[in-house]
This record gives sequence, structure tokens and C-alpha cells, in this order.
Amino acid sequence: MLNLFRPATTLMVQYAHYHRDRRNILTHVVGIPLIVMSLGMFLVHPVWSLGDFWFTPAGVIWFLSSLWYVTRGSLLLGLATVMVNGALMWAAYRTPVWVAWLGWPALENQPVWLLGVGVFIVGWAIQFIGHWFEGRKPAFVDDVVGLMIGPMFVVGEVLMAFGFLRRMHHDINRLAGSTR
Repeated sequence: MLNLFRPATTLMVQYAHYHRDRRNILTHVVGIPLIVMSLGMFLVHPVWSLGDFWFTPAGVIWFLSSLWYVTRGSLLLGLATVMVNGALMWAAYRTPVWVAWLGWPALENQPVWLLGVGVFIVGWAIQFIGHWFEGRKPAFVDDVVGLMIGPMFVVGEVLMAFGFLRRMHHDINRLAGSTR
């Protein structure tokens, strides 16, 4: 069902139906941030300027997705997701500096997007290992909105592990089942 504007709890419950195995959730906590960062690495160029301000496709995508996350009805979850995604975009921008600092000469002269390809592949490989544990296909196969929910789900899982979003956590367990 392609409806981008469902509430956060509805989206999280739907996504959770595909993610009840703790090992799968753990692989998503690693894999999804890698995928989000790789998308930033793909989109750090070109750089456009408007007066004293500059922006990139990565920044535009982050801004637009941020509006979506904070309007899903859970301000804490939305803001936390925006902050995590912002940190991942920042990491994408900093990749060339880190490659130089780590002394990886074979990668120093590579374009950021090329490094992003490797990060993207590793992120998805980790995801598919998790779905092998789960024994279910990824959520986005049935609803492409799952690609947007993934980062929110990971942030939500971490927040719930620390005792936040109790009502949402209860609703997920009641409607999608407990983790196993």
C-alpha cells in the first residue's frame, strides 16, 4: 500500500511484522545506517550555491525526508531520526577526510560515490543476512515506503531499548508480536 502519510505507529507496526527476530533487528541497526550514509556519499556532488549558502542533493534529500519524519505524529521519534540521518549525511561529507586520516592511499583519490558503492553493498548484505535469520522477505518488497521506514524503525528500536516510546512499543508488540 503506497501511502506515504500514515502515522508513525502504523508505519512502525507494519514494518515490525517483517522484523521480529532480534538478530534481524540487530543487522538492521548496523546495515540501515550504512545504507543511509552510502546514499549521502552518492549525493554529495554536485554542490550548488545560493548566495552565501551551499547545498547538495544529499542535503536536499535529508531536508525533505526530515520534514516527512517529523510529521508522522511522533515528535521524539521524528526528531531523533532526523538527527541520526543528519549525522550520517555529515559522515558522508567527511568520508574523504577520514580516508586520508586513516592512510588508505588506494582510496584517497577515489570519488566519494565510488566508496559509497562499497558501503551500500555491505549495508545490504548485512540486511539480507538478517532477513535470512527472520525467514521473511524485506518489508519494502510489499510496500516501497519501507525504504523510508527503515531508518525510523532502527532509531525507534534504540529508543525503545532505552525505555522511550513505551506506548508505541506496546502497540508494536500487541499488533506485530514480541521479538524472539
